[in-house]
Amino acid sequence: MNQTEIEYRHVIKICQDLFEKKNKDYGTSWRILRLPSITDQIFIKAQRIRTIQDNGFSRVDEGEVPEFIGIINYCVMALIQADLVNSTELEIPFEQLQAMYNKQVAEVMELLFNKNHDYGEAWRDMRVSSMTDIILMKLFRIKQIEDNQGKTLVSEGIKAGYQDIINYAVFCMIKLGQAQGQQ
Repeated sequence: MNQTEIEYRHVIKICQDLFEKKNKDYGTSWRILRLPSITDQIFIKAQRIRTIQDNGFSRVDEGEVPEFIGIINYCVMALIQADLVNSTELEIPFEQLQAMYNKQVAEVMELLFNKNHDYGEAWRDMRVSSMTDIILMKLFRIKQIEDNQGKTLVSEGIKAGYQDIINYAVFCMIKLGQAQGQQ
């Protein structure tokens, strides 16, 4: 494993651990949300991060890291929801949900390693604030596609947008020291 893969897997473990704990508290109540509602939840978190970055502080005792974790987990939820579009079941057994989470993360990681190879880890030279802006841009694109009932002319689509957002949020967490357990 190279350094990026080690760091990436560590960040995903942090996110998945919280996802699993929240699942034990709440179950899969998020299944009631339509995809645009999940997109809006992700938007709220990204906008809060940008506000914290612009202001230099937060009034609520949570910084950027918990919001990036939330973005990652909500994106995974969105990808799972997209796969379950024809299912009305609200509760998903834990083992099945865990497998769904792992499937989505595996696909996103494969995308990351392919893009990372082609881009030469350019993200390592980017600012966290720039990646936050890219996340917000991708959310506006997803919202536009949702408003167009999923129809696109040349875009990759909603799934690719959520996957890219996960990768940028992981990069941000790595840059914020979360891959080594730093704060």
